[in-house]
Amino acid sequence: MKVGIVGCGFVGSSAAYAIVLAGAANEIVLVDINEGLARSQAEDILHATPFASPVRVLAGDYSALEGAQVVILACGVGQRPGETRLELLKRNSGIFHTVIPCVMKAAPEAILLIASNPVDVITQMVSRIAGIPPERVIGSGTILDTARFRTLLAENLSVSPTSVHAYVLGEHGDSEVLLWSKVRVGGVTLSDFARQMGIEVTSDIRMRIDDGVRRAAYRIIEGKGSTYYGIGAGLARIVRAIRSDERVVLTVSIRAIGLANFPEVAFSMPRIVGAAGVMATLLPDLSPGDHQALTKSIAVIQNAAAEISF
Repeated sequence: MKVGIVGCGFVGSSAAYAIVLAGAANEIVLVDINEGLARSQAEDILHATPFASPVRVLAGDYSALEGAQVVILACGVGQRPGETRLELLKRNSGIFHTVIPCVMKAAPEAILLIASNPVDVITQMVSRIAGIPPERVIGSGTILDTARFRTLLAENLSVSPTSVHAYVLGEHGDSEVLLWSKVRVGGVTLSDFARQMGIEVTSDIRMRIDDGVRRAAYRIIEGKGSTYYGIGAGLARIVRAIRSDERVVLTVSIRAIGLANFPEVAFSMPRIVGAAGVMATLLPDLSPGDHQALTKSIAVIQNAAAEISF
């Protein structure tokens, strides 16, 4: 499994490091407009391989992406303190119109994995620029938001996050939808679990968890300038699912084509991810409130996408 990463800043390098630690690839090629940065990141990460997995890590230009099965796109400018992800749109769109043709020339069969924000609109843009099936253009979407949701729930319930099944849908951003009604812990509903364990999940707890998920990026960016460890691990998880054809359900973003009752924009839903990319989209039985919130979230993405030319 050869993985290319375009953009060697905090997110791209964290993804490469997480892939090495997870043993999710045999070879990683780093590409950046700053060639010295790419070389330095590759050398530094290579030195971690004796402690993890025997992965070749090197830097190169776009031609070095030849044969890559996955190319992670972590290029573009970062989010400024106080700036919404959607405000990044116009600053990042031009970069991808330059990058994508170079990537597709070198690795026309690759699955493209989008990490740059606003990830949903960028995913939709890349899908159209690349001209490949939408299931091969995957945005990281709400994979990190879902992880945050599960982690905060687990902390409040005193269980492992791996025992919590909960999902965040829609935009990776302020309008995202936390599916409280579908939370399951060990196969039982949240309310049943709380009753059996003699604990209470109050409205205040729900509000704190919602804020902890929805506002996490703003707090982290304010404190240290950017977020990268969590999303780096999330990207490595998607790569592993593709490499091993796991067919695991992840909340990732792709351009929705032919999805009943939803417009043709990119947004996150529970999707089955395997060697071919996204293999299927699952449609949860949403409550009226959840469906209304998801519709509003998708409209936010749709309106943002309408502001730029693909």
